[in-house]
Amino acid sequence: MLTNTVAPLTLLDDPQEWSTFSHLVRMQSHVWQSSVVFEGMHCAACAIAIEDALRKVSGVGAVQISGASHRGLIEWSDKQTRPSEWMAAAMNAGYRVVPANDAVAHEHRRSDARQLLWRWGVAGLCMMQVMMYATPAYLSKPGDITPEMVQLLRWASWVLSLPVMFFSSRHFFASAWHELNQSRISMDLPVAIGIGVTFIVSSWGAFEPAGPFGGEVYFDSLTMFVFFLLTGRWLEMRLRHRTAGALEAVMNRLPESVNRKTSSGQWERIAIRRLVIGDVIQILPGETIAADGTVLDGLSHVDEALLTGESRPLSRGVGSTVIAASHNLSSPIQVLVTQVGAATRFAQIVALMESASVSKPEIALAADRWAKPFLWFVLLSSLGAAVYGWPHSPAHALMVAVAVLVVTCPCALSLAAPAAMLASAGALARSGVLVRKLQGLQALASIDTVVFDKTGTLTQDAFALVDVQTREGLGPAQALFWAAALARHSLHPVSRALSAASRQEAAKNQQLEEWESLQVSNMQEIAGEGVEGEISHVSQPNLFVPKSKLRLGSGRFCGVNLAEAPFLRAVLADETGWLATFELQEEIRSDARETVQDFIKQGLHVMLLSGDGDAAVQKVAQAVGITDARGGCSPQDKLTVLQRLQSQGHQVAMVGDGLNDGPVLAGANVSFALGHAAPFAQSKADFVLLGAQLGFLVSVWAHSRLTLRVVHQNLAWAAIYNATCVPLAILGCLPAWLAGLGMALSSLCVVLNALRLSTDLKHN
Repeated sequence: MLTNTVAPLTLLDDPQEWSTFSHLVRMQSHVWQSSVVFEGMHCAACAIAIEDALRKVSGVGAVQISGASHRGLIEWSDKQTRPSEWMAAAMNAGYRVVPANDAVAHEHRRSDARQLLWRWGVAGLCMMQVMMYATPAYLSKPGDITPEMVQLLRWASWVLSLPVMFFSSRHFFASAWHELNQSRISMDLPVAIGIGVTFIVSSWGAFEPAGPFGGEVYFDSLTMFVFFLLTGRWLEMRLRHRTAGALEAVMNRLPESVNRKTSSGQWERIAIRRLVIGDVIQILPGETIAADGTVLDGLSHVDEALLTGESRPLSRGVGSTVIAASHNLSSPIQVLVTQVGAATRFAQIVALMESASVSKPEIALAADRWAKPFLWFVLLSSLGAAVYGWPHSPAHALMVAVAVLVVTCPCALSLAAPAAMLASAGALARSGVLVRKLQGLQALASIDTVVFDKTGTLTQDAFALVDVQTREGLGPAQALFWAAALARHSLHPVSRALSAASRQEAAKNQQLEEWESLQVSNMQEIAGEGVEGEISHVSQPNLFVPKSKLRLGSGRFCGVNLAEAPFLRAVLADETGWLATFELQEEIRSDARETVQDFIKQGLHVMLLSGDGDAAVQKVAQAVGITDARGGCSPQDKLTVLQRLQSQGHQVAMVGDGLNDGPVLAGANVSFALGHAAPFAQSKADFVLLGAQLGFLVSVWAHSRLTLRVVHQNLAWAAIYNATCVPLAILGCLPAWLAGLGMALSSLCVVLNALRLSTDLKHN
């Protein structure tokens, strides 16, 4: 088997192919993370079996697999293994592996759906025919039908059961046998035993009525059971594709190819993996933009709804920035490629979504832990029922055992949490909210405190420079030049504002060359405080530069005492002291006050923690209606406040966007990062608001509470179903066909209930 499966997979061992489904996560140790889809899965036990198989491969590290989405994230070292080796391990465990973003994966899924539909159709057709032959035996009175005719009808039922047994049910037997060969058990095992025992008992009764099992046959129960089981699995598959479809809709938005301008000025069609920074590409109306870039020619409207949460088409002309995976709507444009591959914003979003699609919340992990022991309980209960009833009637005892096997299959239990969580993640993704960790949905439902950062969170990300005050002998333009040289190396909103203002001033005075020639050495950024470094020039020997190290940031960081002021200020200082003060104006987000007040109306405590001066913080807090606000907080101060709240029993949600928010985002019970946040901040958050619309916060919180209610309903339903049906099956009051119907309906009810969560969110 290994030889047959590895041969085609070796094509993926070419490092040039890895970028299509993998990215390098740790360069020094040569560790890659691959996103793949597993076929043949249908339950939590399958995910556990694959994880066990992959971890046995040398060079494979962390493995995350979701039984609900059938997706997996696998970390592996290219120094110890290759994709074909760990893929072959999964395939030897009975599950096909295909790259998650490969077109082949979609074709395999369609093929599996067609095969399942064929098996279901054959089972349904044979079931109806068998029921037609069984009906006379149920309705006739003694003497109405001759024994020969009864026997003929039984033989006809046996013949019609053969396609159900050897075609429609083949997958159950193959999966169960393979698991046993691997010294494991799965949910297919009790199903396969039930089908096999029913067929053997019925065949014995049909061909040897005087045998130990008597003359009763159960071909109608067999065919009905298989039909109901396949009906449930087919509907589960359709509903799973629908609930998880939003994730794949975002992940697979990039086009296969794009028009690139050649050196001769002609257009050629190339695969997008061949794009490099500096290429010029043409995007026609209706096409998807293939990379991040800047518009060189043309004026059009683009749709960025799934990437930024902005539902309205946006105008993009010469000089405008466009992002990969957005749609060009109206006119052709030419775009200069500035980012490709993993560096694009789309790739970062995909990485976040892939992480969410395989993560498992604690409540789902608990269900997974119970699934395997529950399977042993099912098998032992069935065996006990058979042993107890055997002295009275072997045939009846075996059919009771079959009913117990079928009715107690824990599919509904294993689907209860993942189905609901993925449906929620899909609805949030369509609404512009990415769920990085499904555990966040569970944690968010129980919060009682919300902590906001100020700059770039409650206020707009962009600042406007309104005034510059300088030391005598230093001009405002020169001070801004120096500040911008340091600011260019920081992602803080204040730094971006100073850099933009300085560049605009340099362009106006035709000093861009001088502005770009300034370099910074020994640069260091202190999160939440500022940046420092030594400024030098590259190609302007006559350019005046300071002789000592400069600092740009808060007054405390620069060693300057500033009087409290209701506006934001940044300080520039050298080793001798103060050089300049930059006053900036910030604007409160339009939906900030309404969001804060909505949380307060729901009974949540709202706080504001910021590193800015207390006067500026209190001004913003008063504007949005927050009474508990603290300024001058370092990252450690924020974390200390958070930990104090948690020690008092509070469940805290943190909302931030900056590099300095990383520690507190990671430490909070649940955290949100805005879409423009620094990558480090996003990597520590449970949720990312792509469009930076605060109005979504309340909606996500309400949706998380609904999600947890649905999960609890699903778990309660699974428990009630088993508590009711297991005793009935053990007592012999539940025939095998009704047990099959109950098992299929229980799983279907769980998924249908979860489907209520797939409705898109509405925000304020």
